[in-house]
This record gives sequence, structure tokens and C-alpha cells, in this order.
Amino acid sequence: MSSSIQPPPLSQPLLQIEQLQVHYGSVQTLAGVSLQVQRGELVTLLGSNGAGKSTTLRAISRLEPASGGRILWHGADLAAVPAHRTLKLGIGHCPEGRRLLNRQSVAFNLELGAYLRRDRDGIAADLERCYALFPRLAERRQQQAGALSGGEQQMLAIARALMGRPELLMLDEPSLGLAPKLVREVMAVLAELHGNGQTILLVEQNAQAALEIADRGYVLEAGRIQLQDNAADLLKNPELKAAYLGS
Repeated sequence: MSSSIQPPPLSQPLLQIEQLQVHYGSVQTLAGVSLQVQRGELVTLLGSNGAGKSTTLRAISRLEPASGGRILWHGADLAAVPAHRTLKLGIGHCPEGRRLLNRQSVAFNLELGAYLRRDRDGIAADLERCYALFPRLAERRQQQAGALSGGEQQMLAIARALMGRPELLMLDEPSLGLAPKLVREVMAVLAELHGNGQTILLVEQNAQAALEIADRGYVLEAGRIQLQDNAADLLKNPELKAAYLGS
């Protein structure tokens, strides 16, 4: 598949998943997941541990093989696309656990995010953009990534993904393990990115924080979509509130 896929018409989702199935051996992890993300949306995928949220992102990135269904990017099936080409197609993946090079500097980790790019001026401009989004990274640009706090490491992981200039930014549990103040900071940055036109697919267990900044949401349980609605209505949904919002 060529990396020069044309932008979809406004009526066509940027990303569309149709009846996606994934198996680990004989165990079915995803049992017919369907969702879509329109250009410019912030869509959140909610669910408890083991629901299949991370597997969904890994299947989109071609890190996990699908055993059924389709993943469409700009309307074209990703079935034949190897994992290393998904970033070139415009799909950025910020994984759970951050996966930083801990012995390398903040600046090195950021530059690594742009390894497929050759536009030096653009890379330099995006470095400064990331430092503006995350001022603490600018202060620590020569420090080893492993010396950063957990919150700073999460900021670095997000900034590294942005350095690839993804058309779709997928984030896997960016609030995991962070103090409430840092969760608010991370969500504020995601809201700012969204406000500037970045398309985002956000996997989260923190339903409240995610839905407060999202346009729409899906709730995944046991490998199936159980709820889907706009974010404001999901926040008021009694079933969701009982399961995830503590009331």
C-alpha cells in the first residue's frame, strides 16, 4: 500500500474498524469490535483491565494480527500493511508503559520519534513545539529519560509520538500511575492538541478525565463494545457511572 493515500472525503471516517477479532492462541481477545474515528475527533475507548483496549490499538498498528474483520484507513484495508509502515501512513502509537530509551537524553528520544522524516527544518520546529507544550521537557532536554519523574516520562512519550507528525495519534493509558495533578496536565495538553485539529484515539481507564475532553466514546468489555455515545451523554449514563465513575 502506498503512503500517499489521499485524504478521505468528509463523509468517510479516517479510521474505521469493522467486526475486528483478535485471538491469542485459542483465547479470543476481541470478539467483533466496530468503531470509527472521523478526522479532527477525539474519541475515547474505555474499559476495565483485560477488556481488550490495548489489543485494539495494537491491531490498528499491525502489532497484533487480526483473525477476522477489517481495519480501514482512509477507506483502504490495512490487512497487507506491515507494522513498520503504519507510522509512515500517519498512524502514531504512544504505547502503555512509555517504552522510552532510558539511558538516552530527552532530546534524543524526541528526535527518535522523527526517524522517518527528512525535513530538518520541520523537525527542528516540531522539537520547539513539543518543548512549548511540555516546558519541563525543555528544562530537562539533556537529562537521561530514565531520570525523569513518571509524569515527565509520560509527557516525553506523548511528545515523541507527536514528532512523527501523525494524522491519528493513538494513546494507551496516558494517565496510568500519575498523580491527579499530572493527570489534569496531560489531559489539558490532549485537549489543546485536539483543539488545534489533531485527531486522537484515547484508550483510558480514567473514564471521567477522558470523557471530559472527548467528542465521543466507546465502552469495551470482554472484547465487545457495550456502549457508545457522545461524551456528554456517556458522562450522564447511569450504567457507565455505576461501573466507572463511582456513583
